[in-house]
Amino acid sequence: MGGLTIAVTGAAGMLGSHLVARLAEDGHDVVGIDVSEDARSPQGVRHVVADIRDGASLDRAFDGVDALVHCAAALPSYPADQIRSVTVDGTRSVLSAAHRARVDRVVHISSTAVYGLPRQVPTPEEHPRQPVDPYSRAKAEAEEVCEEFRGRGMCLSVLRPKTFLGPGRMGLFSMLFEWAEEGRNFPVLGKGDVRIQMFGMDDLVDAVVLALHADPETANDVYNLGAAQFGTLREDFQAVLDAAGHGRRVVPLPSRPALTMLRLLERGHLSPVYGRLLFKLLDDSYVDISRAQERLGFKPEQSNQDAILRTYAWWRTQRRAGGHTPGKGRTSREPWRQGALSLAKVFF
Repeated sequence: MGGLTIAVTGAAGMLGSHLVARLAEDGHDVVGIDVSEDARSPQGVRHVVADIRDGASLDRAFDGVDALVHCAAALPSYPADQIRSVTVDGTRSVLSAAHRARVDRVVHISSTAVYGLPRQVPTPEEHPRQPVDPYSRAKAEAEEVCEEFRGRGMCLSVLRPKTFLGPGRMGLFSMLFEWAEEGRNFPVLGKGDVRIQMFGMDDLVDAVVLALHADPETANDVYNLGAAQFGTLREDFQAVLDAAGHGRRVVPLPSRPALTMLRLLERGHLSPVYGRLLFKLLDDSYVDISRAQERLGFKPEQSNQDAILRTYAWWRTQRRAGGHTPGKGRTSREPWRQGALSLAKVFF
């Protein structure tokens, strides 16, 4: 499948930018589409500034395109109406334009958030979608749009990755990295002994490439993606504190009062931590990746700790170069403002 023209939506985002670089390196002609300019696009990549809800712009961008990877979506930090507009309406707009352009292959990046807060772990792809907040509801609805277009004959892979990490990742992880670098202890809800599966960026890009190359019958499916090796949240966070070299520790917090306080801060828009994340940190959260391993030949190489330590090493390099400016949580490449949580530093 070499030498194709492949479009990538959300090309200026964390996943999109890594994917654009990989596809260009593999010899494909790449069309990157994003609402923002991207000064980091590799040479030879055509970057189109467009909103994914603008069908006319997409028609022009998809002219001559053989395959499409749809990465663009709104993060949980967006207002609820924008989350639905970008993620659901945007997906319909993208797939409609791809259908008009007769794009042969589409890979849609969804999320394990569609499962909500599943009690079955590891969670299989057959688990019902049970969204619990605006973000997970929008992701679930976007998958329904994908199923509609698959019913029209479109070859469409739906990939459900766990939270992915790698160079360029900021978001809430910047809080852990900042506290570690400053020589502070770091709190976890409860004992921190829950197993939370994460995912390395390079492994996610590999999975997308596998889906692009798979035969149509294999590609036309839904796949969970995540690390094959992962431990507890305490172990992963402690690895970052150890790498910082200050001898600090992960500190358990009584979960019920801490959860109550964080929910109050969230409602007052004083904390970037959103509700689903709070509850997700109280129970084991990992998915069954055997379907992707068996059908796609997916072989994740990075463990949770590999991914988080690689991201922390990148973060330290950027910090020393003066590259961190607090953002608004609009992208995963911005360090989110900690709000009232920054005041808690004095206790750790």
